[in-house]
Amino acid sequence: MGRSERLDRSDGGTDVPVLRAAPWGGGVVNVAIVNPPRFDGDSVVREERCEVVERYSVLEPYSLLQLASLLLAEGHRVRLLDANGENATFPEVESWLRSAPYDALILRFTPTTFDHDLRVAALSKRIHPEARTIGICWTLRTMPTEVLREALPLDIYLRHEYESVGPPLINALEDGGRLDLVPGIAYRENSHVAVTDNARPIADYDAIPLPAYQLLDSLDPYFISAPACRPFTILYASKGCPFACSFCTVAKTAWKYRSADSVLEELGHLRDHYRIRTVSFFDETFTMNKKRVRELCEGIRRERIDIRWYCNTRVHLVDPDLLRTMRSAGCSGISFGVESGNQQILNSVSKQATVAQAEQAIRWAKEAHIKTYCAFILGLPGETGETAMDTIRFALRTLPNGAQFNVLAPYPGTELYETLQASGALPDINWRGLYQDSAVVGTDGLSKAELNRLRKLAYTKLYFSPRWWWQNLRSALESRDDFELASRYGLRVLSNYFVHGMQGSH
Repeated sequence: MGRSERLDRSDGGTDVPVLRAAPWGGGVVNVAIVNPPRFDGDSVVREERCEVVERYSVLEPYSLLQLASLLLAEGHRVRLLDANGENATFPEVESWLRSAPYDALILRFTPTTFDHDLRVAALSKRIHPEARTIGICWTLRTMPTEVLREALPLDIYLRHEYESVGPPLINALEDGGRLDLVPGIAYRENSHVAVTDNARPIADYDAIPLPAYQLLDSLDPYFISAPACRPFTILYASKGCPFACSFCTVAKTAWKYRSADSVLEELGHLRDHYRIRTVSFFDETFTMNKKRVRELCEGIRRERIDIRWYCNTRVHLVDPDLLRTMRSAGCSGISFGVESGNQQILNSVSKQATVAQAEQAIRWAKEAHIKTYCAFILGLPGETGETAMDTIRFALRTLPNGAQFNVLAPYPGTELYETLQASGALPDINWRGLYQDSAVVGTDGLSKAELNRLRKLAYTKLYFSPRWWWQNLRSALESRDDFELASRYGLRVLSNYFVHGMQGSH
């Protein structure tokens, strides 16, 4: 099954060490899970659709908590350190690793923080060289050989569907089973990299136990935009997106969802044990099934779960009645992936949505008193100065409460990446430099420098718009929490613009 490729060190040295898949025995595996430290002082989000540095929010490692709960259900012993959330240093990570024996170490890494994150695996190899080191990263899943060539301290790359791969992988290591029968991984074998077939998504998303929140000291470190929202958590009510956007790392993935009852159970647990106040649903397409969203909203009201919550979705998957229902259940903000204010550009990346639908969705959300956040991408195929200005004019016309103006980052595995590679338009790029704040490739009509200037212009036009500030000031006066959130967001805007030049973080 899968494939095998020779793995030589890129520096011309000897072959990297070979993984020995000997059984541990004893029936129980001691697993240490680490979310690596912050990157240059900034928090890092390490989740499937969002593997980025995030200067102004701290999110709990939800996927690692889910994986921990699955391993605990299999009877293994699990401990977890969220060094990112606790703002722990590498010496503190080392001390934690030394504090108890373990058989396997699991960590997440991102492309832009690759070398930084892999220091955790290197520490483990020095402290417990016999322990298997397992890394998880979604964005680089189509480049397993390159990942293991660069990540010398890593034994196994869990590249696909951690929910369905993690437990059988740990079980196989415990039993001395065949790793080639575990889908969704890559590993070292006799100076080669063996890559197994892609894993299937978990069949029943409701079957995943509640995330192992008990492994965290508290939810105190976590917030989005401002501490006023604490206690805060992210939560997956569904995962995946069947739509075909050519730039997206989760395009054409199976949409798997939890029932409204399953989500309500977790929300009730968070209310009863953590007095949760704010939830960010991390789904790619929260409103994919409108009937299910209505059931969830009815349940939130029925169970008197008093929270404010946020979600992400597509512009054509909302309607006025649905948005009013969401608002009545506590929805405070919604994020739309608008991408462009020019229809030809949207068509070029198979967006399957229109500029008119985007404008309509923003208007409907505002009428329902839901704050709107929009993501835009400059530098998509066919982009010119005029089409980029269409996007800027769209933002000024619709005035979302918040906006991200990104430049195209052609991530490996996306249809757009393959197209650009095949055409010769995409040079060999180091994935460590793939970030949406600085162009790595131009278009036929715009250079990289011009795209970067247009991105800065977009922020300048929006952030210096009196209408935008007045709109957000009125929203801020709706409640004390809204005032603190809006005040912090305003300070974030000014700091990111004047201090950081809109570079290095969302």
